[in-house]
Amino acid sequence: MVTEQMSRMSEDADVTRADSLAREIFAGVANKWALLIINVLEDRTLRFTELRTAVDGISHKMLTQTLRGLERDGVVDRTVYPTVPPRVDYRLTEAGLALRDTVNGMCAWTRRYLKEIETARHRYDAQR
Repeated sequence: MVTEQMSRMSEDADVTRADSLAREIFAGVANKWALLIINVLEDRTLRFTELRTAVDGISHKMLTQTLRGLERDGVVDRTVYPTVPPRVDYRLTEAGLALRDTVNGMCAWTRRYLKEIETARHRYDAQR
């Protein structure tokens, strides 16, 4: 029984397996909108409209879907206040704050290698 449970946990944690829980979670947090939302939230609390303004180009629908997914995965905490109109705040959970460090590293990598990537893209496109 314990071996069976350990085997299942191992399978769930394997991002290379198509049916793993880890891959599902990874897909949810490793998309451009989720990464941008995590980056914008940092260690502060923002309302929906503040997030939408801060994440340039995101639609209302996509922001809603992405926030729901991040909330479902325990990355974002959503607080609803019983006011008229309703006030809803979003903040990163402990897991979200830990993920933020990874996202910030990716942002730093992008800034550091932006010119090299741009050069590589031009070279690649010129060959096609």
